[in-house]
Amino acid sequence: MDHTGDIPQGSAKGFAGEEPGFDGPGASSVGLNAPDRADPADPVSAADTASKGGMDEETARKFAPYLANSMKAAPPTGTRKVKRQVLARVQGWGERYDEWKLGVSTRLEALDLVPDLADNIGSRRWFRGLGTMVLLGALALAFWPSLTPLEARAAIPEGEDIRDEFRSQMIMPLALGADSGRRMGPTNAVTPLASVPERPQIALVATLARGDSFASMLRRAGVSASDIGRVSALIGDAMPLSDIESGTKIDIVLGRRPAEGAPRPLDALSFRARFDLELEIGRQGAALEAGDPGELSLTRNFIRVDDTPLRVRGRVGSSLYRSMRAAGVPASAAQDYLRALDDQIELEREVRSSDEFDIIIAYRRAATGERQAGNLLYAGIDRDGKPKTQLMRWGEDGQFFEASGVGEQRRGLVAPVPGPISSRFGMRRHPILGIRRLHAGMDYRARSGTPIVAVTDGQVVSAGRAGGCGITVRLRHGGGLDTRYCHMSRMAVRKGQQVRRGQVIGYVGSTGLSTGPHLHYEMYRNGRAINPGSVDYVTRAILSGTELIDFRRRLIELRTVEPGAALEDLEPLPTEVEEPIREIEKIAPGTAVD
Repeated sequence: MDHTGDIPQGSAKGFAGEEPGFDGPGASSVGLNAPDRADPADPVSAADTASKGGMDEETARKFAPYLANSMKAAPPTGTRKVKRQVLARVQGWGERYDEWKLGVSTRLEALDLVPDLADNIGSRRWFRGLGTMVLLGALALAFWPSLTPLEARAAIPEGEDIRDEFRSQMIMPLALGADSGRRMGPTNAVTPLASVPERPQIALVATLARGDSFASMLRRAGVSASDIGRVSALIGDAMPLSDIESGTKIDIVLGRRPAEGAPRPLDALSFRARFDLELEIGRQGAALEAGDPGELSLTRNFIRVDDTPLRVRGRVGSSLYRSMRAAGVPASAAQDYLRALDDQIELEREVRSSDEFDIIIAYRRAATGERQAGNLLYAGIDRDGKPKTQLMRWGEDGQFFEASGVGEQRRGLVAPVPGPISSRFGMRRHPILGIRRLHAGMDYRARSGTPIVAVTDGQVVSAGRAGGCGITVRLRHGGGLDTRYCHMSRMAVRKGQQVRRGQVIGYVGSTGLSTGPHLHYEMYRNGRAINPGSVDYVTRAILSGTELIDFRRRLIELRTVEPGAALEDLEPLPTEVEEPIREIEKIAPGTAVD
């Protein structure tokens, strides 16, 4: 058998690593360092390497698979060892991180730090979740960035020299102590004055403060004592000084001093005493040549005033209050309107967005342009163009009556105290006496000292101690209805006193036969005890006779007022048109003119 060109078995074993001392043909040419220079996985590369050692191309191709196997079996080089170690270590870190992440997730899941706060409220698990939420919020606030404003560069350069340069270009009033402009050094042409000249008149505005007197206000303004007495007497003849409202502004003009160091005389004084009256004080008959300032005299300027009420109508919309304010209704009038309607109807249920509000308030217009809004006169709700609710203020007490003449109707009683009911009306065993008997009222649980209010209007018919009820107040509401409030700690009313709905009449206590602080509330009809929880009554007053006729006539007058008519300005009368004053007329008589 011809074995020419075949590789001996010993040579194959030697390249397989079994005989490291292989010394076959071509071994010295190929060398054992061939794996470092050729890729064992690439037969073509191995063949090229073998051919470079002196083999022909065909023999090298046959020899390539054996050379590749020997390269795989050869020991790894240093670079490959490092690469394998790095890959093994990275894979180990990844596996350990996955194991740590899984363990931490399992532990945190066992702790249950973020439970649903809407589930099982008040439990230990719920409080644990609440603590987690508070802790995370505190951490968020701790890392919150600072909110201090950023400092920007000044728009203009700063400095004393620059500020002085700007002040030199300013023009400030001398009356306020002007210190602007450029100052020049005096020269020989400057003549010093023997005395500083004073201004001939000083005009100022004084305000009457709350709790201040008219005389004190004039004294602080610089008016002399003699002029203060004369002015007070003149104004006192026109109106009481106590009727001057606080905040009134008074224009004062002080004249030239008669002598150095003497107080300035009062030349003129004027102020708005009332909405329809202006008072002016001036000097009449002054003899300037003789130095006589003249006598002070009072002038009453009556101002024409129109009292047409202001009527505003509009659609209710999504918010009745906001719709009224958007239509120009004053805030105080809007609140009175809502309060008056709330005593009659339930606004949230009975008023629709498509309804129209109708409000009329007292309104005054002065010929000088001032306006003054007054009390609410009429409150109404219209539906589909027809009046649904009509209330009008009537009488000295300012009570609201319906269009039919029925007075202020309230929807029910108020709770005597803001507390839960602990015992209701009916048969029960007395907690102290131990016997079964009728509990003729309702008990409200409340702390000692809680205010007790009247459930509706009435009169105090008794106030004092009443046996087992302790300190007791009894109210009579009319129509045979009475209410009684027991176990008070102290009273706030006396016998015979009239009380209003919601007025405090006493305070919760535990006097009499009581096991603790509470209110025992009873109700009687014609002297017989009834269940307070079953009564929902109203209080009303009814007009009749000529008063009812006058009431309806006034209601018709108000409903004929045109909406928005009071907002127009008054047309000035010919006597109210002021002619412009010429400059020549401003010069005082007797003054020389060049």
